[in-house]
Amino acid sequence: MKPIYSVIAAVALSSSPALGFAAAATASNPLSVHVLNLQDGLPSPDVDVVLEKQNGTQWGTLNSGVTDAQGRVPALYPEGMKLETGTYRVTFKTGKWFASQKGVTFFPEIPVIFSVDGSVAHYHIPLLLSPYGYSTYRGN
Repeated sequence: MKPIYSVIAAVALSSSPALGFAAAATASNPLSVHVLNLQDGLPSPDVDVVLEKQNGTQWGTLNSGVTDAQGRVPALYPEGMKLETGTYRVTFKTGKWFASQKGVTFFPEIPVIFSVDGSVAHYHIPLLLSPYGYSTYRGN
């Protein structure tokens, strides 16, 4: 009997407007980011994020966004563009965010440079943030 309850719960959660939108945006867009504040373990809303692609020795801006209430930008790659292989940079504008929180930081911007090789359909860049340190990794 338990498997049927799991199916019902999964269907109910997937039809939730709040969860459905984020899942749909993530599924259709090849790049998302997420920022969590390590001091309190909470999401970091209102962090400005910039996406660039490397072209030779230059960086070209592709898009920008602002983290939502859950600390996410679920669709950072430009809508309607196909994700190309190459080197990308996501820059988190953390100085402005810490100032808005009445705090200070040693890292006013955190650039995360990563390679897209086309081996997966979706790339996720999480940032774990504190005033004097940060961590990131390839999420899913």
